[in-house]
Amino acid sequence: MSVVVMWYSVLFSFILLHSAHGQVSYSIPEEMAKGSTVGNIAQDLGLDLQRLRLGKARIYTGDSTEYIGLNKDTGLLLIKEKMDRESLCAKMTPCALHLQLILENPMELYTITVEITDINDNPPTFQKKRIHFEISESAVTGARFMLERAVDADVGVNGLQSYSLKPTDNFILELLSQADGDKNVEMVLQSPLDREKRGVVTLLLTATDGGDPQLSGTVQIHVTVLDANDNSPVFSQKVYKATLTENAAKGTKLITVSATDADEGSYGQVTYYIASTDDIVRNMFIIDQYSGEITLNGIVDFEKASNYQIDIQAKDQGGLSDSCKLIIDVLDINDNKPVINVLSMSSSVSEDSTPGTVVAMMKVDDADSGVNGQIHCIINDYIPFALTSPSSNFISLRIEQQLDREKDAEYSISVTCSDQGVPALSSSASLSLQISDVNDNAPVFEKTNYEACVLENNTPGLSIFSVKASDADWNQNARVSYILEDSTVNGVSVSSYVSVQPDSGLITAMRSFDYETLKHFHFQVKAQDGGSPPLSSNVTVKITVQDQNDNAPQVLYPVQTGGSVVAEIVPRAADVGYLVTKVVAVDVDSGQNAWLSYKLQKATDRALFEVGLQNGEIRTVRQVTDKDAVKQKLTVVVEDNGQPSRSAVVSINVAVADSFPEVLSEFTDFTHEKQYNDNLTFYLVLALAVVSLLFIVSVISIISVKIYRWRQNKLFYKSGANLPVIPYYPPVYADGTLQHVYNYEMCGTTDSRMSDMKFVRPYSQNTLVSQSRLGTVQREKKEQEVDDLTLEVRPGLMF
Repeated sequence: MSVVVMWYSVLFSFILLHSAHGQVSYSIPEEMAKGSTVGNIAQDLGLDLQRLRLGKARIYTGDSTEYIGLNKDTGLLLIKEKMDRESLCAKMTPCALHLQLILENPMELYTITVEITDINDNPPTFQKKRIHFEISESAVTGARFMLERAVDADVGVNGLQSYSLKPTDNFILELLSQADGDKNVEMVLQSPLDREKRGVVTLLLTATDGGDPQLSGTVQIHVTVLDANDNSPVFSQKVYKATLTENAAKGTKLITVSATDADEGSYGQVTYYIASTDDIVRNMFIIDQYSGEITLNGIVDFEKASNYQIDIQAKDQGGLSDSCKLIIDVLDINDNKPVINVLSMSSSVSEDSTPGTVVAMMKVDDADSGVNGQIHCIINDYIPFALTSPSSNFISLRIEQQLDREKDAEYSISVTCSDQGVPALSSSASLSLQISDVNDNAPVFEKTNYEACVLENNTPGLSIFSVKASDADWNQNARVSYILEDSTVNGVSVSSYVSVQPDSGLITAMRSFDYETLKHFHFQVKAQDGGSPPLSSNVTVKITVQDQNDNAPQVLYPVQTGGSVVAEIVPRAADVGYLVTKVVAVDVDSGQNAWLSYKLQKATDRALFEVGLQNGEIRTVRQVTDKDAVKQKLTVVVEDNGQPSRSAVVSINVAVADSFPEVLSEFTDFTHEKQYNDNLTFYLVLALAVVSLLFIVSVISIISVKIYRWRQNKLFYKSGANLPVIPYYPPVYADGTLQHVYNYEMCGTTDSRMSDMKFVRPYSQNTLVSQSRLGTVQREKKEQEVDDLTLEVRPGLMF
């Protein structure tokens, strides 16, 4: 036996390799030891070992037993289980295993065919240990007796090749070829039997295969010689045919065979037997030994056997017999659903995968044949996938259209495979595929732009409002951060005005805003996601500063300076409604906070004067009489319309007189009430003393006025630099606040402390000023110049 093993090891060391178009074939002998090498699949397919490891290479067999495995480190196919060709394929030739090599990332499929060649490891065997015949001594020469055939599980040259019979004194062997290629073994009588000489004849039948070395099996034949029976049964047909539908019910009658015997009596009585040596056939069918009716005794399955061949023997009571063959064709019915096996399936696929990418590979089998085994597979509608068939029973699920995770993050794919039978049978497989996200969506703000308001004088750190952006991506790609874009406001970085919380988009004031210096400003906020590379979008945010009533009105005219006294002259002949003067005030606030109203708070004679509520004009409300005091003092309150309101107070002195000396006598006390308590006559004498010097004083006065104008303008602009910018005048002053031309009369005395100046308004309006300084009121308008107030100076009387 060791010699046989050595011989086969030399024979099986040769492996036939053939590969083309993704297929590779090997040929190996059966019964190879575990761990034996089948072939180098990596080398034969042109694959490197790293591709096998990274591609998670594996062998798919479809069977419960894995006979062949793959070593991914070496690329070798190895025997995992011993293979017995007779168990795997019985008599089928060639005997092959059909395997699939599956790779992932990207998915690839290779077909591997491993042919299992036969070795002579099975001797021919007989089912029975002994065969008994009863043959009449009257049997004629040439009488035939069918013998049981031997069975050899091997195939080809290792299968059963010949028979021999010893001794050959009375019988010889003949082999008769059948339509299916098998041979019937018959024992032929070549010399008459003589029961008296030899009542029992013992023979040895030997069956030999063609292997090297040859193997054989034997069975003993015992022939009992009987008295004469000179006619053998004869079948009406040598070959019978019948059809049977698979899954036919047990007990179904197939056909009745018939044989006749010309003898009479017991020698003419024929009995029938199934002579097949196959246990499956003997158990599947039964024959009535008297009628020859053959009945189904089991369940036939076309997928297991498409036809059966049964040897039937008819014997008479004299031991003579005849044989025939029954061929039963099994008709296929559509009784098998397609079977879907998922070979490989990606659990997730990126949404930017290109169309054509394989995401799953499946094998579909249908055990039926013909149209009953023809398969057509479909998937559910309205999904961006399609099925392709790289081979007859392999299908691939591929991406057909561009994926979008934001539209569909997961797909439940139903694969339905149907055969072409009537009625058609189908089966389904459900596949779940997750779509992984890529950063293909930038954050989108809820609004195209944002506007918000904040009250001036706010507390630094005040939360103003929030911007909000959303990102249609997922996880890190959808994590939005907010960034304040760098810009400037009035030449200062916007980050010193506001800040943006990166996570929430909350905009916070970094300083207290002042409406009078900054009414509104805008900046941009960027929303950026956490993808790689990140995507972003910008939005413009406008912040409007709302005004608060935080500024009191400012009186522009009359100018209130230190201890000076301003007096307006009203002639006693003034008519009712005579314009005495006009209070001019502004409020740097806006809106109703800058709407000013004027009220007469105090007056020497309330019945004589009134103040315009809206325009601040002080007019007479009645005719001036001689009884009215020359010195009139008015207090006017300027009040804005804010909540709470703010106000300013201005005092105005009015002189009711027709002549300057009359005014002077009254207002000398106004000017120097605390400093000078001398007699008024003293001042008049001093004034008259310098009349002769009027011309000189006039010249000096003109020069003084010019110098004063220059200094006053300088002081005015210097003091005005600390005041807020006056954005506009309230509408109530549309008619103007000051006249453009004013006349002054200046009178000088030898005592400069008593010098004074007379301010004469147009339309006989005069003003007496107790101090040498006189201002010119100016106002500024945005982006344009305003005419200067013109001063016209002429000689007058000064105290």
